[in-house]
Amino acid sequence: MTFAGMAVNLCLGILYAWSVWKANLVGDAAHPPGSPMSGRDAGWTYLTDAQATSAYAACGMIFALTMIPGGRIQDRYGPRFGATLGGLCLAAGCIVAGLMKSYLGLLLGFGVLGGMGMGFGYAATTPAAVKWFGPHRRGLVAGIVVAGYGAAAIYIAPLARSLIAGYGLSGSFIGLGLLFAAVVLVASRFLVFPPPGYVPPGPAVATMANSAPAAVDRTASEMLGTWRFYALVFLFIGSAQSGLLVIANAAPLLNKTAGALAFFAANGWILASFGGLVNAAGRVGTGSYSDRIGRANAYLLNGAVSAACLFLMPKIIATGSVPLLFLAVGVAYWQYGGALALMPAFTADFFGPKNLGFNYGFVFLGWGIAFFVPQAAGIIKDATGSLDAAFILSGALLSAACVLSLLLRPARVRGGA
Repeated sequence: MTFAGMAVNLCLGILYAWSVWKANLVGDAAHPPGSPMSGRDAGWTYLTDAQATSAYAACGMIFALTMIPGGRIQDRYGPRFGATLGGLCLAAGCIVAGLMKSYLGLLLGFGVLGGMGMGFGYAATTPAAVKWFGPHRRGLVAGIVVAGYGAAAIYIAPLARSLIAGYGLSGSFIGLGLLFAAVVLVASRFLVFPPPGYVPPGPAVATMANSAPAAVDRTASEMLGTWRFYALVFLFIGSAQSGLLVIANAAPLLNKTAGALAFFAANGWILASFGGLVNAAGRVGTGSYSDRIGRANAYLLNGAVSAACLFLMPKIIATGSVPLLFLAVGVAYWQYGGALALMPAFTADFFGPKNLGFNYGFVFLGWGIAFFVPQAAGIIKDATGSLDAAFILSGALLSAACVLSLLLRPARVRGGA
């Protein structure tokens, strides 16, 4: 169950390699936005930074909105159905984007259909796996499952670059769409709920220092009446927007920072793949130590360090130091990945595992709202030529979320709101 969910997410995580396509779509002085491409990419036109970010942002927002009906589908019809539906939608979206060869095609295919596929599929994996485990293992299991989504960039980034070079933008979208359909159809066969009456095994000894007692299973309407729900949504916004800003610009950031270092300047995908590795590791690592030190403590630890790196990012880019850039981006990816392991565990701790699919869909809205920051960053860069102001804005939001996380310690629910 756990690794089947991870396999599905390894396909859904194409979103985290978007910067590879963005680097090929955004125009420059030699190829201004609106001018036609040539060669294998004939039929495409160059885009502005904001336009290239729009498909990425639309995908994320649709993803978040679809998590709500996706969670209901998972709870009612089972994770196998939800994962299969999600994989087929994502595959169709990639193929549509490749065939239409336009900004509109990217919005409809990658943005709308791709986002729907991610929402349906992602909603079917983590909640289903978590139901097999007790509170002392929720963070680790959620981390392993969602690590697939983060790790996707490790192989998708270089594969996409190779496909673009060999078959053009359209060939890369269509080829990956077909691959994803095949993998998800196989992996989803292994996704099942625990049998009726199943009780997760408990720890042999107390292993979670900040352990929460068994939470009262709350319905979505009951959850929406608690202040903790809105706190979790804001925590999600704070952590997600900072990671998404870096993810959307990973390849261009390396191209700019590397400067005269020809190898790095020509291979911006390396930073995206590195980020995917750290993103995945952050999900497993943070999920594991959150089981021991508490969810809120883990969130505060990750967020405070990442916020500091965001504030320093303009200076790091100005120095042209590639090692410092990899360090700062790595911290951002770890924090972002860790939050995606923490939030479903947080939700189960506070509101119980029974309705986790539907409930987490509402909490996940924070992730979709977070896309306004990378979208705003695209507008800022088009206007100023720099992402400096965007990094400062992002660091401030993450700092505010860290302060709010102090109110969520310890992660306990005793029947109150």
